[in-house]
Amino acid sequence: MTHSMRTDTHSPHFGEGGGWRDNATRYALLPLRIFLGVTFIYAGLDKLTDSAFMKDSGAGSIGDMMRAVRDSSAIPALVDLSLKSPVGFGYAIAFGELAVGIGTLLGLLARLAALGGALISLSLWLTVSWASDPYYYGNDLAYLMAWTPLILAGAPLLSLDAALRSRRRRRSGGYR
Repeated sequence: MTHSMRTDTHSPHFGEGGGWRDNATRYALLPLRIFLGVTFIYAGLDKLTDSAFMKDSGAGSIGDMMRAVRDSSAIPALVDLSLKSPVGFGYAIAFGELAVGIGTLLGLLARLAALGGALISLSLWLTVSWASDPYYYGNDLAYLMAWTPLILAGAPLLSLDAALRSRRRRRSGGYR
């Protein structure tokens, strides 16, 4: 009895139909995109709706939180900058998280949104969660790493970026 090995189970081109492995590859970043988008939208809304957070001082305020982490942060000067206007900094972070979350979830300017998410995560890691010991207890570093694939790949499927790209191709008559 002769057995043959089948070697044609994967399509040679990314855009062609293919099997379940090709589909899994194409959609692999979608769960990450949804998670990060929803999480950052939630984080931004949570800050904006928390009356205690958007204050210079007091229990649960952005000001008290920044003063508490100042001496243990990797970059105290960054914390000092935020302390010049804690409420302004709080609004900047909240609206930044909203913009990043919406852009990521919709796939609009996805790479730019992911870069924004990575920068927010980096700044929070270097300030708020820097003193976490061991380091993996602080979640901001994990978020920073989670943004990296989206910075590299963008949102090639189920996104406004993909729809706009497709529309430009149809208008120009090309396949760029």
